[in-house]
Amino acid sequence: MMEQQFVEYVVKSLVDHPDEVKIKRTEDDRGVLLELSVAPEDMGRVIGRHGSTALSLRTVLRALGMKNNARYNLKIVDTDKPAADDNNEERTTENTAATETAGKEDDAELSRAEKLRQDIDDLKDFDI
Repeated sequence: MMEQQFVEYVVKSLVDHPDEVKIKRTEDDRGVLLELSVAPEDMGRVIGRHGSTALSLRTVLRALGMKNNARYNLKIVDTDKPAADDNNEERTTENTAATETAGKEDDAELSRAEKLRQDIDDLKDFDI
């Protein structure tokens, strides 16, 4: 159980919505599986750039498993995927609204990316 508390503590300190962090623990012949679910907005923070944060969590869990003579696996559950049920019409409406706002967000993201490129180009001028 301490591995579950450890992962919960670390993830809650990373995310913006700590109250939505849930960890389901199951045990079988292959070891302990921890299924982590977070708010969709926090998924990127938990996974990290190129999966680095998730990899780090799994590495520390592996070390903890060596100490406790156990095997721990971490599965990050994507809660953003729509469940298969009869409410497809509601999701279509939500997806249309989300697509409209995503277009605006993409424009803002593009301008942020351009600004970042400009800042990097400015840093290249320094002789360090």
